[in-house]
Amino acid sequence: MDTFFNQIRSMPLRRGPARMVAGIAGGISEKFGWDVTLVRIGMLLSFLLPVIGIGAYIVAWLLIPAQDDTIVLQKMLRKF
Repeated sequence: MDTFFNQIRSMPLRRGPARMVAGIAGGISEKFGWDVTLVRIGMLLSFLLPVIGIGAYIVAWLLIPAQDDTIVLQKMLRKF
């Protein structure tokens, strides 16, 4: 399982320092050089889609590493 999480860490996307909830919009805006406000508006609009928007956000929160390379899902699995 560590190989999976190490592969995720090798991707250049991190949850951003400009955080409001989980830092997903901040990370996307930092990676692509977009305005964080526009990314947040896009995410809010995606929440209008049934299941897809919120589901994708939760999956991103679980899998995208934070700035310190910690992954939420890995922390959760280590407790078991």
